[in-house]
Amino acid sequence: MADTHQDGEGLPGCYRHPDRPTGVRCTRCERPICPECMVSASVGFQCPECVRSGSGTGHRPTATRPRTLAGGTVAADPHLVTKVLIGVCLAAFVVQLSGGFGDRFTDRFEMLGLAPVPGFTTPQGVAEGQWYRLVTAMFLHGGFVHIAFNMLSLWWIGGPLEAALGRARYLALYFVSGLAGSALSYLLAAQNEPSLGASGAIFGLFGATAVLMRRLNYDLRPVIALLVINLIFTFNPAFNIAWQAHIGGLVGGLVVGYGMIHAPRERRALVQYGVCALVLLAVVGTVVVRTGQLT
Repeated sequence: MADTHQDGEGLPGCYRHPDRPTGVRCTRCERPICPECMVSASVGFQCPECVRSGSGTGHRPTATRPRTLAGGTVAADPHLVTKVLIGVCLAAFVVQLSGGFGDRFTDRFEMLGLAPVPGFTTPQGVAEGQWYRLVTAMFLHGGFVHIAFNMLSLWWIGGPLEAALGRARYLALYFVSGLAGSALSYLLAAQNEPSLGASGAIFGLFGATAVLMRRLNYDLRPVIALLVINLIFTFNPAFNIAWQAHIGGLVGGLVVGYGMIHAPRERRALVQYGVCALVLLAVVGTVVVRTGQLT
């Protein structure tokens, strides 16, 4: 077993991951545990060993599967969904690089409100009924630097968040945040300026991470500093970034993340997925209203 250590502010390190300071302890053995290791119990959180062994009480371990902080099922690979999302983005980027077909592929699936597109006989965009663009644009990227930065951010932020929420809740957060970003881009951006990238969804993960860290009494300064740096890049005209998608994703992630992490235990799933449904309803309403304005 690895020894724990104290960080600069006196917080101990997780007993399984000493480099991760945490303010949460197992309610049975009182060892410090990070979000990846904590398992939701009837009171507080427990470490994986106490869940498996029944904490040496002599009773057989319960048949109930251990749960994550947000009530999801603890998976053997807590980062699987993040790996799949990265793989899909990389595969789509390879297709984008394939010459003329890649250009048409990008033109067909990038985020676009309403505009003529070379190679198509009619105007293209969400206003023409191509709502799928709200989703597909989340998996396309505009160059090597763009995809490298986004995939590194997704791995760094997404992995620990997936472990804390569970696969289903994490996936819901990712897509709802991405759709919120696409909807705000559709509402506010110029309709003849296409946008693409996973940044909206990733900003949603930033927002949910801030909510999670606040819930666990972690030091918020690192994630706030990283978010501020990203926002500086977002609003710098030199980078030509679709700030609407970033802000929409961030707001969506904050709302869904709060619902996921602070939902009361007795009706947790109802509240969590109800919040997701409300944000999706706002997305649909935004798209319908904007489409009516354009058409």
